[in-house]
Amino acid sequence: MKFIATDRAPAAIGPYSQAIMAGGLLFTSGQIALDPETGTLAEGGIREQTERICKNLAAVLEAAGSSLEKVVKTTCFLAEMDDFSAFNEVYARWFANKPARSCIAAKALPKGALAEIEAIALLD
Repeated sequence: MKFIATDRAPAAIGPYSQAIMAGGLLFTSGQIALDPETGTLAEGGIREQTERICKNLAAVLEAAGSSLEKVVKTTCFLAEMDDFSAFNEVYARWFANKPARSCIAAKALPKGALAEIEAIALLD
């Protein structure tokens, strides 16, 4: 097992790692729309937050030598299922390879975030 950490994505806000490499796979922790430089939540609505989440997730994947194109499964959490369509618009631009996905509504997300995405990706 190898732990992954990058300053290009927000530091963990609890007792967990940004990602762990194990058995040829990368397992990321959920990313919310925190700006890695300021630690503040991205301003705007679901579209802006989803953009920031995808940037954060891409940074973690790249730090491990993987990429969004190698993601095989995501789990997505939405604070409001009414945001599903707008979330999908942004998500589709970042995940053109269409990995398997689960998307559920969560009662609340850390820091008042509107969405969170975790991923499982292949490693070379």
